[in-house]
Amino acid sequence: MERRTIGAAALSVGAVGLGCMPMSWAYSGSRQRGDESLRALHRALDLGATLLDTADMYGPFTNELLVGRVLKERREDAFVSTKVGLLVGEQHIVANGRPGYVKRACDASLRRLQTDVIDLYQLHRADPEVPVEETWGAMAELVQAGKVRALGLCAVGARGGRRSGGRLYDATIRQLRRVQQVFPVSAVEAELSVWSPEALDALLPWCEQRGVGFLAAMPLGNGFLTGTLTPGEGFEPDDMRARHPRFTAEMMAENQPIVAGLRRVAARHGETVTAAQVALAWVLAQGRHVVPVPGAKQERWVAENAAAAALRLTAQDLAEVAELPAALGSWD
Repeated sequence: MERRTIGAAALSVGAVGLGCMPMSWAYSGSRQRGDESLRALHRALDLGATLLDTADMYGPFTNELLVGRVLKERREDAFVSTKVGLLVGEQHIVANGRPGYVKRACDASLRRLQTDVIDLYQLHRADPEVPVEETWGAMAELVQAGKVRALGLCAVGARGGRRSGGRLYDATIRQLRRVQQVFPVSAVEAELSVWSPEALDALLPWCEQRGVGFLAAMPLGNGFLTGTLTPGEGFEPDDMRARHPRFTAEMMAENQPIVAGLRRVAARHGETVTAAQVALAWVLAQGRHVVPVPGAKQERWVAENAAAAALRLTAQDLAEVAELPAALGSWD
């Protein structure tokens, strides 16, 4: 697989990564597929999809434990990214950016991941009660201690339709400017897909101009852009899509033209090319600093996603995708 470089730390990863969250968090049936998920993780590494993206809150903790079982055997093959800053309670999720907590959480993640160093340690959310510089300073000390190789920040932005002027990620860019004064940001992780392109307005250019890597979260639109979901099929209560405005039966039906457009582009590249691969290739085409991290928990989806790294969209393809209708349904 093609390799891409993330940030000033010059971290080399496969062009397509693997989002590990669905293996144990936020999607129906994710807690019952441990062996299947292990096979998917090994398959990703076999195919060169080296970036494994997890977080301590996924599960909570069980996702890191799962990834750790693979890292114990294949640490040299993998690039591990995990996150800190969110705690899962019985009723809600809260931020914790206190320096002492960050350092304890890192040690706990290292134990679960069965490794002595985290390649990319990301701040999941800034704590409104703690200056972000203090949290970032504690994370920088982890780099200096040799426990972490590089730091990243997860972007905050309400999901909606296409925006203009980059206003969606204004708060994130302000945070980035502040933490850059403390220690270099190597990567930003934010949602980016054909149906959620808002990061293109200001956040993606900000990263490109400063040599910061961009990890594209949810590049397949939580599975919608694969074309494998049926409008009205419903989701289990523990599936995040059950509460997502774009996954009501009405909105899924309204947004089918987006999938149809991706399929038209795919058909020009051969019978085996899928809508999902076109969606990932579109993300890859947004810049050499961009690495999509599609979530998957089955080997076949991991293999399909990895193959997208070899798909090159033409100028006509990109123009056609750009003309697709904006997605309907938002969090606003």
